[in-house]
Amino acid sequence: MKRIHDLAEAQSLALAIVDTLPEPFLVLDDTLHLLAGSRCFYEVFGEDPAKAHGLSLFDLSGGQWDIPGLRQLLAAVIPEHAAMKGFEFEQDFANLGRRTFQLNALPIRDEGVSGRMVLLAIKDITERRVAEQERQQLLEHTEELLEQQSTLLREMQHRIANSLQIIASILLLKAGSVSSEETKNELRAAHQRVMSVAAVQNHLHASDGIEQIDMGPYLIKLSAGLASSMVGPKQKIEIVAAASEGALPSSHAVSVGLIVTELIMNAIKYAFPKTHASARIRITFEMAKSDWKLTVSDNGVGRLHNEDSKTSTGLGTVLIAALAKQLNAQISEISSPKGLTVAVTRSTFESRLPVAA
Repeated sequence: MKRIHDLAEAQSLALAIVDTLPEPFLVLDDTLHLLAGSRCFYEVFGEDPAKAHGLSLFDLSGGQWDIPGLRQLLAAVIPEHAAMKGFEFEQDFANLGRRTFQLNALPIRDEGVSGRMVLLAIKDITERRVAEQERQQLLEHTEELLEQQSTLLREMQHRIANSLQIIASILLLKAGSVSSEETKNELRAAHQRVMSVAAVQNHLHASDGIEQIDMGPYLIKLSAGLASSMVGPKQKIEIVAAASEGALPSSHAVSVGLIVTELIMNAIKYAFPKTHASARIRITFEMAKSDWKLTVSDNGVGRLHNEDSKTSTGLGTVLIAALAKQLNAQISEISSPKGLTVAVTRSTFESRLPVAA
């Protein structure tokens, strides 16, 4: 490459490079007067290169560049040898309309001369800022819609919970008014099923969630509610629950809760035909990724040793089977004179907690 010795040739080459830049670009002297500009600058801002040459930056475009903040920042570029980065301003230009520009300035000095120059890069960021504003407005609108949805869902949960409580109360009142013991028991069972669903709704409302239910607190609360409402004064039965960390979709949690309710009702009804000094029902729930295992066990007489439970084909049994099928789970049971253990398992899962009551 030919070496350049003449300063004029070097300046000509530099100005030629500036002229080819695809974005508006200016070269200013140390008093911020125009030495040269890129062709893009003159075309975008409608300036005549011959007339613009030598003018102060703040006189260009009818004085549209005369911005106090820009004056202050550029005044410090030369004496302090400091670059100006990311200065933004919004202005109306005659042939452009309202635009937003970002300016970057850099001081330069040629060792062969005493004067300094300022390189000023001009970037039109109007579309970017408009897009950002639209995105922000969309985000705010989305957040507003989500808040409205959350409010509606909370209201719906509240209404559902109230309705379930009313239905449960009616069933309980009806059970107290009928004379048939069989009908009374069925109404009480229906009451407990409704209360099981209500427990999910209460848990949803308390946790402010609609998608997932933390199974540990839910099953503990459900078991405590069933114990207080179903265990009579004649037979004290301890109902305890233990669960590993994990959550299920709310719809699945409802089904698991109904299964637990049915199995506990069966255990209370059949496992202890005679008074048992240490009667106990134990619920365990374990999760591993999407697999889980629910176990309900008692230390009663077992199915094989209770004539009523051997022939039980009532609504509860049918409901448990239907719910397990809906959850893609399998039912298994182990019965002995020391008690009954019923396991509902989704997929292949090996238990890590003791299941004996």
